[in-house]
Amino acid sequence: MSQPAEPVSPAGGGGLVRLRLDLGYDGTDFAGWATQPGRRTVQTVLETALSTLFRMPRVPVVVAGRTDAGVHASGQVCHCDVDPVRWEQERSRIVRRLAGLLPPDVRVHAVTVAPAHFDARFGALWRRYRYRICDADYGVPALDRVDTAGWKHTLDAVAMHRAGQRLLGLNDYAAFCRRRLGASTVRSLQELVVARSGELVEIEVQADAFCHSMVRSLVGALAAVGDGSKDAEWPHRLLTLGRRSEEVRVAPARGLTLLAVDYPSEAELAARAAQTRAVRSLS
Repeated sequence: MSQPAEPVSPAGGGGLVRLRLDLGYDGTDFAGWATQPGRRTVQTVLETALSTLFRMPRVPVVVAGRTDAGVHASGQVCHCDVDPVRWEQERSRIVRRLAGLLPPDVRVHAVTVAPAHFDARFGALWRRYRYRICDADYGVPALDRVDTAGWKHTLDAVAMHRAGQRLLGLNDYAAFCRRRLGASTVRSLQELVVARSGELVEIEVQADAFCHSMVRSLVGALAAVGDGSKDAEWPHRLLTLGRRSEEVRVAPARGLTLLAVDYPSEAELAARAAQTRAVRSLS
């Protein structure tokens, strides 16, 4: 579970300083983001490196979007609270130092002091993902195999895009989510674009937040339209189901990458976090 947000004190002011980390990773050899006993996860690897760097027993990190096993990220965001003295000592070389402490499948691109009330998880306005599918007869090109899923049937990207437009807006996406006790499945799906380039089909999707397996389930449902096994209105009809649909195929993890996370201005961070923490409903 994500760690609670802690008050942020200025560096040198006797408390911890909150840092924002922008990072990417190849999810192939990870059991997902979140720490799991006995398994290699992105969170565990990152916290270990930060603990070494800041000489703290543990440096908990809070992430914008917890990715599943095998899912990648190029624009992930997280925050952590660290000792201000060590931060001042390391700030000019911290990205280079982390590059030496982290394995090659995790890279921290930038580390900055976060503004007051910044929370990587609850402060986000939206998350954007991309899913890549290759439907070539020969399979996925060798150099694309890490972040692209293969599909056995030729896909109609135009039909997939049209079906996706019917899913936009504020809806209950329970049919596309693995339900978690007490968690809402109401989300605001802001963009969904399906486009073809040669034998590659890319689906980009943006929402205020996503529930567990939602993006890969949306992709699976649209692909069923694209290969002709389901009619164009089928994904939209699922919105009224109110529970997980056993008909929806979850697309393979390796095709999915978290591209970006966006946040409001500093003045609006506290209000955004409070709004996000509230349980969402269609009413």
